[in-house]
Amino acid sequence: MDWFISLPDGHVTSFPQLTNLFRAQYITNRAPPSISYDLSDVRQYLGESLKEFLHHFGAQVVRLNLKDERMMVHAFRKGIVPGPFSESLIRNHPMTFVEIRRRAVAHIAAEEELNEKRTCVVPTRPPSIGRPQTLRVH
Repeated sequence: MDWFISLPDGHVTSFPQLTNLFRAQYITNRAPPSISYDLSDVRQYLGESLKEFLHHFGAQVVRLNLKDERMMVHAFRKGIVPGPFSESLIRNHPMTFVEIRRRAVAHIAAEEELNEKRTCVVPTRPPSIGRPQTLRVH
């Protein structure tokens, strides 16, 4: 509003002229359009799970509307932290992002099951009731 009021009287003679002035004034406030190379900047943060990274990466792919499978595979492999899943991607090169997603979902399920087992309380063996301990005399 301050910008509009600051325009000199009689400076704007038509709506298209006002539109052009407005765009020229505020074009710098617009975010630059995303390009496909922005995908290579997506990284898995320290402490971020594979599930969270897969969601974050997939959302970026959808936002950029990418179709180049090789670029998506390369960017995913570049952005993931070293670990068992990244090692499996190095050993068995995926060809498509769909294959990465399928393998990641299987890896996530296995990791969740292992974490569940690790947090499970293991019962201790009850003392044997059957046979009494023999006493040894020295």
